[in-house]
Amino acid sequence: MLRILPLLLVPALWVYAFVDCLATPEERVRGLPKAGWVLIVLLFGGVLIGPVAWLVAGRVRHGAAPVAPDDGPAFLRRLAEENRRGGSLLKGGKAGPRRREEELCRREAGERGKRQERQERDGRDREDG
Repeated sequence: MLRILPLLLVPALWVYAFVDCLATPEERVRGLPKAGWVLIVLLFGGVLIGPVAWLVAGRVRHGAAPVAPDDGPAFLRRLAEENRRGGSLLKGGKAGPRRREEELCRREAGERGKRQERQERDGRDREDG
Protein backbone atom coordinates (compact mmCIF):
# COMPACT_ATOMS: atom_id res chain seq x y z
CA MET A 1 0.00 0.00 0.00
CA LEU A 2 2.79 2.46 0.83
CA ARG A 3 4.35 1.82 -2.58
CA ILE A 4 1.14 2.76 -4.37
CA LEU A 5 0.44 5.91 -2.31
CA PRO A 6 3.10 8.11 -3.99
CA LEU A 7 1.95 6.85 -7.37
CA LEU A 8 -1.56 8.05 -6.57
CA LEU A 9 -0.63 11.30 -4.80
CA VAL A 10 1.56 12.69 -7.58
CA PRO A 11 -1.14 12.59 -10.30
CA ALA A 12 -3.82 13.67 -7.81
CA LEU A 13 -1.81 16.73 -6.77
CA TRP A 14 -0.99 17.48 -10.41
CA VAL A 15 -4.67 17.32 -11.45
CA TYR A 16 -5.75 19.40 -8.45
CA ALA A 17 -3.15 22.12 -9.12
CA PHE A 18 -3.95 22.15 -12.86
CA VAL A 19 -7.72 22.49 -12.32
CA ASP A 20 -7.21 25.05 -9.55
CA CYS A 21 -4.90 27.08 -11.80
CA LEU A 22 -7.45 27.04 -14.63
CA ALA A 23 -10.35 27.94 -12.33
CA THR A 24 -8.59 30.76 -10.48
CA PRO A 25 -9.52 34.25 -11.77
CA GLU A 26 -6.66 36.25 -13.30
CA GLU A 27 -6.76 38.90 -10.52
CA ARG A 28 -6.07 36.23 -7.85
CA VAL A 29 -2.88 34.99 -9.57
CA ARG A 30 0.49 36.18 -8.22
CA GLY A 31 3.91 36.43 -9.80
CA LEU A 32 3.29 35.35 -13.38
CA PRO A 33 0.41 35.58 -15.82
CA LYS A 34 -2.11 32.77 -15.51
CA ALA A 35 -0.93 31.16 -18.78
CA GLY A 36 2.62 31.01 -17.40
CA TRP A 37 1.44 29.18 -14.30
CA VAL A 38 -0.58 26.72 -16.41
CA LEU A 39 2.55 25.91 -18.42
CA ILE A 40 4.67 25.49 -15.29
CA VAL A 41 2.11 23.15 -13.72
CA LEU A 42 1.88 21.13 -16.97
CA LEU A 43 5.60 20.93 -17.70
CA PHE A 44 6.85 20.27 -14.16
CA GLY A 45 3.84 18.27 -12.89
CA GLY A 46 5.59 14.90 -12.93
CA VAL A 47 8.26 15.97 -10.47
CA LEU A 48 5.79 17.99 -8.31
CA ILE A 49 7.74 21.22 -8.75
CA GLY A 50 5.02 22.86 -10.85
CA PRO A 51 2.01 21.98 -8.69
CA VAL A 52 3.80 22.82 -5.44
CA ALA A 53 5.06 26.13 -6.88
CA TRP A 54 1.51 27.00 -7.95
CA LEU A 55 0.03 26.15 -4.56
CA VAL A 56 2.71 28.00 -2.60
CA ALA A 57 3.55 31.02 -4.75
CA GLY A 58 1.07 31.26 -7.60
CA ARG A 59 -2.29 31.87 -6.04
CA VAL A 60 -3.57 34.28 -3.46
CA ARG A 61 -4.58 32.37 -0.35
CA HIS A 62 -8.25 32.41 0.55
CA GLY A 63 -7.75 32.71 4.30
CA ALA A 64 -5.78 35.94 4.32
CA ALA A 65 -4.77 37.28 7.72
CA PRO A 66 -7.25 39.70 9.25
CA VAL A 67 -6.47 43.37 8.80
CA ALA A 68 -6.58 45.80 11.69
CA PRO A 69 -9.31 48.43 11.29
CA ASP A 70 -6.82 51.29 10.93
CA ASP A 71 -4.88 49.32 8.29
CA GLY A 72 -7.96 48.46 6.25
CA PRO A 73 -7.86 49.58 2.62
CA ALA A 74 -11.14 51.49 2.92
CA PHE A 75 -9.93 53.47 5.94
CA LEU A 76 -6.56 54.27 4.37
CA ARG A 77 -8.26 55.36 1.14
CA ARG A 78 -10.64 57.64 3.09
CA LEU A 79 -7.72 59.04 5.09
CA ALA A 80 -5.77 59.82 1.91
CA GLU A 81 -8.88 61.49 0.44
CA GLU A 82 -9.31 63.67 3.52
CA ASN A 83 -5.63 64.68 3.46
CA ARG A 84 -5.89 65.60 -0.22
CA ARG A 85 -8.90 67.80 0.50
CA GLY A 86 -6.96 69.55 3.23
CA GLY A 87 -8.96 68.16 6.14
CA SER A 88 -8.03 65.42 8.50
CA LEU A 89 -9.91 62.50 10.01
CA LEU A 90 -7.73 62.96 13.06
CA LYS A 91 -8.78 66.56 13.64
CA GLY A 92 -6.36 68.58 15.65
CA GLY A 93 -3.57 66.05 15.42
CA LYS A 94 -1.11 66.61 18.28
CA ALA A 95 -2.44 70.10 18.84
CA GLY A 96 -5.72 68.71 20.23
CA PRO A 97 -4.27 67.20 23.42
CA ARG A 98 -1.99 70.21 23.91
CA ARG A 99 -4.96 72.56 23.62
CA ARG A 100 -6.94 70.53 26.18
CA GLU A 101 -3.98 70.48 28.56
CA GLU A 102 -3.56 74.26 28.30
CA GLU A 103 -7.26 74.75 28.94
CA LEU A 104 -7.13 72.53 32.02
CA CYS A 105 -4.09 74.47 33.33
CA ARG A 106 -5.96 77.77 32.85
CA ARG A 107 -9.00 76.45 34.70
CA GLU A 108 -6.82 75.12 37.48
CA ALA A 109 -5.00 78.44 37.78
CA GLY A 110 -8.33 80.27 37.82
CA GLU A 111 -9.67 78.02 40.58
CA ARG A 112 -6.46 78.48 42.59
CA GLY A 113 -6.81 82.25 42.22
CA LYS A 114 -10.44 82.17 43.36
CA ARG A 115 -9.49 79.99 46.34
CA GLN A 116 -6.75 82.44 47.34
CA GLU A 117 -9.16 85.38 47.03
CA ARG A 118 -11.68 83.58 49.26
CA GLN A 119 -8.99 82.82 51.84
CA GLU A 120 -7.84 86.45 51.83
CA ARG A 121 -11.43 87.66 52.15
CA ASP A 122 -12.08 85.24 55.02
CA GLY A 123 -8.87 86.39 56.71
CA ARG A 124 -9.94 90.06 56.42
CA ASP A 125 -13.42 89.24 57.74
CA ARG A 126 -11.89 87.58 60.80
CA GLU A 127 -9.63 90.58 61.41
CA ASP A 128 -12.58 92.95 61.12
CA GLY A 129 -14.87 90.76 63.23
